[in-house]
Amino acid sequence: SVPRCYLNKQLATVRVLKGDPAELSCTVSKDTVTGTWFKDGLKLTSMDGVVFEKKGLVHKLIINKAEDIHAGKYRFEGGDVKTEASIFVEDPPQVDKVLLKNLTSVPTVAKAGEGVKLRIPFEGRGPIRATWLKDRMELGDDTRIRVDKTDTCTTLSISSCDRRDCGDYKVRLKNDSGVLEINLKLVVIDKPQPPAGPIKIVESSANNITIQWKPPKDDGGKPVQRYLVERQQVGRNDWETLGETPRSCTSFTTSKVEEEMSYYFRVRATNAEGASDALESGEVKAAGKASPGAPDPPEIISASRDTITIAWKAPRKTGTSQIMGYIVQKRKKGTVTWLPVTNVPVKDKKLKVTSLKKGVQYEFRVAAVNAAGTGQPSEPSEPAFAWDPAKSPGQVQDLKVSSSDSTSVTLTWNKPEVQDGNDVKGYEVEMRPCNSLSWTKYFTLPAESTSCRVQGLQAREKLFLRVRPLSSSGPGEAVELEARAGAAAPVVSPRLLIDDTVKSFLVIKAGNPIRVKIPFEASPEPVVTWLKDGLPLPSRAAVSTEDGSTQLLLRAAEFSDSGTYTVQLGNGLGKRETFSFQVQITDIPQPPGAIRLEENVPSTVTVTWDPSASEQWEENLYYTILKRESQKGLWHVLGDLIYNNKFTFTRVVPGRDYYFRVVAKNDLGASDPSETVQPWRIRKTKAEFRLKAQKYRGVNQNQPPRFLVPLKPHVVVTGSECHMSCAVGGHPPPKITWYKDSRDLSRDPNYFCTNDFGVCSLVLLGVTKQDEGEYMVEASNEAGRAFSKAFLAIKGNS
Repeated sequence: SVPRCYLNKQLATVRVLKGDPAELSCTVSKDTVTGTWFKDGLKLTSMDGVVFEKKGLVHKLIINKAEDIHAGKYRFEGGDVKTEASIFVEDPPQVDKVLLKNLTSVPTVAKAGEGVKLRIPFEGRGPIRATWLKDRMELGDDTRIRVDKTDTCTTLSISSCDRRDCGDYKVRLKNDSGVLEINLKLVVIDKPQPPAGPIKIVESSANNITIQWKPPKDDGGKPVQRYLVERQQVGRNDWETLGETPRSCTSFTTSKVEEEMSYYFRVRATNAEGASDALESGEVKAAGKASPGAPDPPEIISASRDTITIAWKAPRKTGTSQIMGYIVQKRKKGTVTWLPVTNVPVKDKKLKVTSLKKGVQYEFRVAAVNAAGTGQPSEPSEPAFAWDPAKSPGQVQDLKVSSSDSTSVTLTWNKPEVQDGNDVKGYEVEMRPCNSLSWTKYFTLPAESTSCRVQGLQAREKLFLRVRPLSSSGPGEAVELEARAGAAAPVVSPRLLIDDTVKSFLVIKAGNPIRVKIPFEASPEPVVTWLKDGLPLPSRAAVSTEDGSTQLLLRAAEFSDSGTYTVQLGNGLGKRETFSFQVQITDIPQPPGAIRLEENVPSTVTVTWDPSASEQWEENLYYTILKRESQKGLWHVLGDLIYNNKFTFTRVVPGRDYYFRVVAKNDLGASDPSETVQPWRIRKTKAEFRLKAQKYRGVNQNQPPRFLVPLKPHVVVTGSECHMSCAVGGHPPPKITWYKDSRDLSRDPNYFCTNDFGVCSLVLLGVTKQDEGEYMVEASNEAGRAFSKAFLAIKGNS
């Protein structure tokens, strides 16, 4: 027999752009096969632009330039083989490449108020949907904007453009062959917006007014060139041009002001398109002449037998004109009258006061003078003596730097030798930085002190220090030395040294101290911050930080001290480390409240009690309930780990006395018990109709089931125990079946069912949210059936 021909390679579907070449090819196993081509079921003999080619085992259909007519399903048949595939001719939207480059590379620029028309011609298989977007929002027709479209172009027209129309535009052309998106940019140029306000009055004096503003938020698309400043006097209509400033300057000072006169100012921004609207100020009043403020008290520079040299600084408030000099006055300490030192104002800020009496204490004050007059005088200087250096207490002995570190220097000295009974009354320590000639008083010490520590220095800072003794006849001669702070310790990033001795959770008994000590390492000395629940510590808390550790101490813990405590270390360089821990304040619980007993279901007793006051602060508090059957009998546990205030005891024997006791418990122990005083008893006669079987055999024989006490709805807390009970009558004794949401619970080990002579109970131990739902009990016998339903709701224990 002749071998069959089969396909080595099938035809494959081709997608091609309109105008591009396309080719279908397949390979057969015998080169004697000639084969025939079909398009859309019709045999192809010849077709414009289509060439059939056979080379050995390969058969090809070649299209030189794909057009819409070439799209379709093609089939090749030859010998025993047949294969088919499709040619899809894609014709997506296209725009002329030169036009596209011009549109996307150069923004379209228009002046405000002019019309703008953006026209984009396109090609492609219809229908083509054209969409214009600005800032990702599709544009539609309104009073100013119109979008037009024909089969070959789309146009966006804006009748009167403004700065709002600036931005990025997108044209989206879409048909069934693809999507073309074109990004355009439109720039609308206009005059600037007004300068940003308000106009700030930097200075308003009798001679000058200085105003300040901010550049406009929108410069109109062209840079601001300058600002024009105008002024109008209050009460007049005309505006006066004061001048202009370059674009880099947003302030202007005018000296064309009259004292006590009020003005309005306005500023315009100008670019190549014109001037903006004006930003106007409120009313600005030129100040009247004002005298200077009071200087700081003058300082005593030096003293001799009959002279004292003083110096001072200019006042902070100089008034409305320049200071021309200072009036200097003196008085003896303890007197009221001030006397002038000079006849004319002193132009310098330093004066040597002469003709003073030796051994008398003087005070000095100064007042500044300007064109408006003399200002307020300063506070008096420190009292100073005119003293004779020959009778001074002399010099301190052996002044030296005894120690230093990176932030301080410690000086020590010995007392001067006593001269003529001139005892030392104290010492004055002064400091001078190496780059200054002015001395600053740093300390005044009592006579018994012969050392001092100068703090607040920078590492390796160089300075000069001097010490002079003080006596009743005046100060002695100063002894001076050069000192330098030590090198800074190497920087060590703050790090808390947390080990096994530092606990992350502490349980503290109320009344006991809370003491937490945390070691750390850091250089320089870090800033230590303690917080409780993110807030500052209570005032009772004491924090101490020294020798590489920080300690929190509360001497007597209170329940309000429970919470999250955080310690933070910071070194001022942005480095910070934190550690948080929990503190729980607890105590042995207080007893539960009064106990109440109720018989909600026959032959049961429901025990309820008022909660222990400790529930307010103890999260892990629970209850244990006990019972005994005589006044002196032993207590037996009925229930433990009870997280609510209710418990039902179902195995009550009628005629027997019961006493109940409830105890609150937590991790530290148990509270004193709360007990019932009177016994609980169910009379035998009350339950006889349920306990005596002959009742079912007598009058009630063959009675259908009925519910003497139906099921009741329950609401219990997650994790607690739930007892659902009812009482059923009927003869023969009914069969009891429990259901939850229509599901039979008879074989479910999670539910405990009992039937004691017609009292039916369902017990759930440790309920969860999944136990919530509708419960039904069915009672059935030969005479009929009865049902009782109730809903069990579960709530969280928070």
